[in-house]
Amino acid sequence: MQEMEFTTDQIKPIECVKEAWQLIKDDYWMLFAISIVGGMIAGATFYILLGPMICGIFYTYLKKVDGERISIDDLWVGFKYFQPSLIVALLIVVPLVGWMVFMFATLYLPLVMAAVGGSRVSGEELMAVLATALTIDLVIAIVMTCVHSLLIFSFQLIVDRGLSGWESVKLSARAVMKNLGGIGGLIALNMLMTIGGMLVFCIGMYLVIPLITATSIVAYRKVFPRNRAQYQY
Repeated sequence: MQEMEFTTDQIKPIECVKEAWQLIKDDYWMLFAISIVGGMIAGATFYILLGPMICGIFYTYLKKVDGERISIDDLWVGFKYFQPSLIVALLIVVPLVGWMVFMFATLYLPLVMAAVGGSRVSGEELMAVLATALTIDLVIAIVMTCVHSLLIFSFQLIVDRGLSGWESVKLSARAVMKNLGGIGGLIALNMLMTIGGMLVFCIGMYLVIPLITATSIVAYRKVFPRNRAQYQY
Protein backbone atom coordinates (compact mmCIF):
# COMPACT_ATOMS: atom_id res chain seq x y z
CA MET A 1 0.00 0.00 0.00
CA GLN A 2 1.32 3.43 -0.88
CA GLU A 3 2.05 5.50 2.22
CA MET A 4 -0.64 8.10 2.88
CA GLU A 5 0.31 11.37 4.48
CA PHE A 6 -1.68 12.95 7.27
CA THR A 7 -1.38 16.27 8.98
CA THR A 8 -0.48 16.97 12.60
CA ASP A 9 -1.39 19.65 15.14
CA GLN A 10 -4.45 20.72 13.14
CA ILE A 11 -7.20 19.60 15.54
CA LYS A 12 -8.58 22.41 17.70
CA PRO A 13 -11.58 20.81 19.49
CA ILE A 14 -13.67 23.93 20.10
CA GLU A 15 -13.09 25.20 16.57
CA CYS A 16 -14.07 21.74 15.26
CA VAL A 17 -17.38 21.95 17.14
CA LYS A 18 -18.13 25.42 15.77
CA GLU A 19 -17.25 24.42 12.23
CA ALA A 20 -19.25 21.20 12.51
CA TRP A 21 -22.39 23.03 13.61
CA GLN A 22 -22.15 25.54 10.78
CA LEU A 23 -21.78 22.69 8.29
CA ILE A 24 -24.69 20.52 9.48
CA LYS A 25 -27.28 22.92 10.89
CA ASP A 26 -29.30 23.14 7.67
CA ASP A 27 -29.55 19.32 7.45
CA TYR A 28 -29.54 18.63 11.19
CA TRP A 29 -32.77 16.61 11.34
CA MET A 30 -31.84 14.51 8.33
CA LEU A 31 -28.49 13.66 9.93
CA PHE A 32 -30.23 13.02 13.25
CA ALA A 33 -32.63 10.55 11.60
CA ILE A 34 -29.79 8.78 9.76
CA SER A 35 -27.79 8.45 12.99
CA ILE A 36 -30.73 7.12 15.02
CA VAL A 37 -31.90 4.67 12.34
CA GLY A 38 -28.36 3.38 11.84
CA GLY A 39 -27.88 2.93 15.57
CA MET A 40 -31.20 1.13 15.97
CA ILE A 41 -30.44 -1.27 13.11
CA ALA A 42 -27.01 -2.04 14.58
CA GLY A 43 -28.54 -2.74 18.00
CA ALA A 44 -31.46 -4.76 16.64
CA THR A 45 -29.04 -7.06 14.79
CA PHE A 46 -26.94 -7.61 17.93
CA TYR A 47 -24.27 -5.38 16.34
CA ILE A 48 -23.73 -7.74 13.42
CA LEU A 49 -24.44 -4.76 11.19
CA LEU A 50 -22.53 -2.30 13.36
CA GLY A 51 -19.78 -1.87 10.78
CA PRO A 52 -22.04 -1.20 7.77
CA MET A 53 -24.24 1.15 9.78
CA ILE A 54 -21.32 3.20 11.08
CA CYS A 55 -19.82 3.30 7.58
CA GLY A 56 -23.17 4.44 6.19
CA ILE A 57 -23.46 7.14 8.82
CA PHE A 58 -19.91 8.36 8.25
CA TYR A 59 -20.42 8.20 4.49
CA THR A 60 -23.35 10.59 4.86
CA TYR A 61 -21.52 12.95 7.21
CA LEU A 62 -18.44 12.99 4.99
CA LYS A 63 -20.60 14.00 2.04
CA LYS A 64 -22.18 16.77 4.08
CA VAL A 65 -18.89 18.09 5.45
CA ASP A 66 -17.41 17.98 1.94
CA GLY A 67 -20.30 20.01 0.53
CA GLU A 68 -22.21 17.19 -1.19
CA ARG A 69 -25.98 16.66 -1.16
CA ILE A 70 -27.21 13.97 1.24
CA SER A 71 -30.28 11.75 1.58
CA ILE A 72 -31.53 8.96 3.83
CA ASP A 73 -30.50 6.48 1.13
CA ASP A 74 -26.84 7.27 1.84
CA LEU A 75 -27.09 5.16 4.99
CA TRP A 76 -27.51 1.96 2.94
CA VAL A 77 -24.23 2.59 1.13
CA GLY A 78 -22.61 1.29 4.31
CA PHE A 79 -23.41 -2.29 3.25
CA LYS A 80 -20.80 -1.84 0.55
CA TYR A 81 -18.18 -1.78 3.31
CA PHE A 82 -19.41 -4.79 5.30
CA GLN A 83 -16.27 -6.88 4.89
CA PRO A 84 -13.59 -4.22 5.53
CA SER A 85 -15.56 -2.78 8.44
CA LEU A 86 -15.90 -6.18 10.12
CA ILE A 87 -12.47 -6.23 11.75
CA VAL A 88 -12.93 -2.72 13.17
CA ALA A 89 -16.37 -3.61 14.52
CA LEU A 90 -14.95 -6.75 16.14
CA LEU A 91 -12.16 -4.74 17.76
CA ILE A 92 -14.84 -2.55 19.33
CA VAL A 93 -17.54 -5.07 20.22
CA VAL A 94 -15.53 -8.13 21.35
CA PRO A 95 -13.60 -6.33 24.12
CA LEU A 96 -16.82 -4.69 25.34
CA VAL A 97 -18.65 -8.02 25.52
CA GLY A 98 -15.64 -9.69 27.14
CA TRP A 99 -15.47 -6.92 29.74
CA MET A 100 -19.17 -7.27 30.58
CA VAL A 101 -18.97 -11.07 30.83
CA PHE A 102 -15.84 -10.91 32.99
CA MET A 103 -17.36 -8.36 35.37
CA PHE A 104 -20.59 -10.32 35.70
CA ALA A 105 -18.93 -13.71 36.18
CA THR A 106 -16.28 -12.63 38.67
CA LEU A 107 -17.98 -9.93 40.70
CA TYR A 108 -21.73 -9.76 40.31
CA LEU A 109 -22.66 -13.41 39.79
CA PRO A 110 -21.17 -14.54 43.15
CA LEU A 111 -23.33 -11.94 44.92
CA VAL A 112 -26.43 -13.10 43.07
CA MET A 113 -25.68 -16.75 43.85
CA ALA A 114 -25.08 -15.95 47.50
CA ALA A 115 -28.40 -14.11 47.71
CA VAL A 116 -30.28 -16.92 45.95
CA GLY A 117 -28.61 -19.53 48.16
CA GLY A 118 -29.65 -17.69 51.29
CA SER A 119 -26.11 -16.80 52.35
CA ARG A 120 -25.76 -13.72 54.49
CA VAL A 121 -23.55 -11.00 53.10
CA SER A 122 -22.48 -8.33 55.55
CA GLY A 123 -22.60 -4.67 54.67
CA GLU A 124 -18.81 -4.50 54.79
CA GLU A 125 -18.45 -7.42 52.39
CA LEU A 126 -21.00 -5.92 50.03
CA MET A 127 -19.28 -2.53 50.04
CA ALA A 128 -15.89 -4.18 49.47
CA VAL A 129 -17.19 -6.10 46.46
CA LEU A 130 -18.89 -3.02 45.01
CA ALA A 131 -15.78 -0.89 45.55
CA THR A 132 -13.66 -3.54 43.82
CA ALA A 133 -16.12 -3.76 40.95
CA LEU A 134 -16.21 -0.01 40.48
CA THR A 135 -12.42 0.25 40.61
CA ILE A 136 -11.94 -2.49 38.03
CA ASP A 137 -14.71 -0.96 35.90
CA LEU A 138 -12.97 2.41 35.97
CA VAL A 139 -9.54 1.02 35.14
CA ILE A 140 -10.84 -1.10 32.26
CA ALA A 141 -12.98 1.79 30.99
CA ILE A 142 -9.92 4.04 30.85
CA VAL A 143 -7.86 1.38 29.09
CA MET A 144 -10.61 0.66 26.56
CA THR A 145 -11.15 4.36 25.91
CA CYS A 146 -7.44 4.71 25.12
CA VAL A 147 -7.47 1.65 22.84
CA HIS A 148 -10.68 2.65 21.07
CA SER A 149 -9.28 6.14 20.58
CA LEU A 150 -6.68 4.60 18.28
CA LEU A 151 -9.54 3.42 16.05
CA ILE A 152 -11.26 6.80 15.88
CA PHE A 153 -10.50 7.30 12.17
CA SER A 154 -10.77 3.67 11.05
CA PHE A 155 -14.31 3.64 9.66
CA GLN A 156 -13.79 7.00 7.96
CA LEU A 157 -10.66 5.69 6.24
CA ILE A 158 -12.55 2.65 4.98
CA VAL A 159 -15.23 4.87 3.46
CA ASP A 160 -13.10 7.80 2.35
CA ARG A 161 -9.94 6.07 1.16
CA GLY A 162 -11.17 2.56 0.41
CA LEU A 163 -8.75 0.89 2.82
CA SER A 164 -9.10 -2.62 4.18
CA GLY A 165 -10.06 -3.04 7.81
CA TRP A 166 -6.55 -3.77 9.05
CA GLU A 167 -4.97 -1.02 6.95
CA SER A 168 -7.47 1.50 8.33
CA VAL A 169 -6.71 0.41 11.91
CA LYS A 170 -2.96 0.83 11.44
CA LEU A 171 -3.22 4.19 9.70
CA SER A 172 -5.75 5.49 12.23
CA ALA A 173 -3.50 4.47 15.12
CA ARG A 174 -0.49 6.22 13.57
CA ALA A 175 -2.47 9.39 12.93
CA VAL A 176 -3.90 9.42 16.47
CA MET A 177 -0.46 8.98 18.03
CA LYS A 178 0.76 12.00 16.06
CA ASN A 179 -2.28 14.07 17.13
CA LEU A 180 -2.71 12.98 20.75
CA GLY A 181 -3.35 16.43 22.16
CA GLY A 182 -6.10 17.28 19.71
CA ILE A 183 -7.69 13.84 19.87
CA GLY A 184 -7.64 13.85 23.67
CA GLY A 185 -9.27 17.27 23.77
CA LEU A 186 -11.85 16.19 21.20
CA ILE A 187 -12.81 13.08 23.20
CA ALA A 188 -13.07 15.12 26.41
CA LEU A 189 -15.26 17.71 24.68
CA ASN A 190 -17.51 15.02 23.19
CA MET A 191 -17.92 13.49 26.65
CA LEU A 192 -18.88 16.88 28.06
CA MET A 193 -21.48 17.35 25.33
CA THR A 194 -22.86 13.89 26.03
CA ILE A 195 -23.06 14.55 29.78
CA GLY A 196 -24.68 17.91 29.09
CA GLY A 197 -27.24 16.17 26.89
CA MET A 198 -27.98 13.58 29.58
CA LEU A 199 -28.73 16.37 32.05
CA VAL A 200 -31.56 17.53 29.77
CA PHE A 201 -33.89 14.69 30.81
CA CYS A 202 -31.53 12.31 28.95
CA ILE A 203 -33.26 13.30 25.69
CA GLY A 204 -30.53 15.78 24.89
CA MET A 205 -28.03 12.91 24.78
CA TYR A 206 -29.58 11.86 21.48
CA LEU A 207 -29.92 15.40 20.17
CA VAL A 208 -26.17 16.01 20.40
CA ILE A 209 -25.32 12.90 18.37
CA PRO A 210 -25.24 14.75 15.01
CA LEU A 211 -22.99 17.46 16.42
CA ILE A 212 -20.61 14.96 18.04
CA THR A 213 -20.44 12.88 14.85
CA ALA A 214 -19.93 15.92 12.65
CA THR A 215 -17.23 17.22 15.01
CA SER A 216 -15.37 13.91 14.63
CA ILE A 217 -15.70 14.11 10.84
CA VAL A 218 -14.39 17.67 10.79
CA ALA A 219 -11.43 16.55 12.90
CA TYR A 220 -10.86 13.67 10.48
CA ARG A 221 -10.77 16.12 7.59
CA LYS A 222 -8.19 18.20 9.46
CA VAL A 223 -5.94 15.14 9.67
CA PHE A 224 -6.86 13.57 6.32
CA PRO A 225 -7.68 16.38 3.84
CA ARG A 226 -9.95 15.55 0.93
CA ASN A 227 -8.02 13.74 -1.77
CA ARG A 228 -9.98 13.60 -5.01
CA ALA A 229 -7.64 10.98 -6.45
CA GLN A 230 -8.76 8.59 -3.70
CA TYR A 231 -12.26 9.99 -3.24
CA GLN A 232 -14.79 7.18 -2.85
CA TYR A 233 -18.08 8.98 -3.62
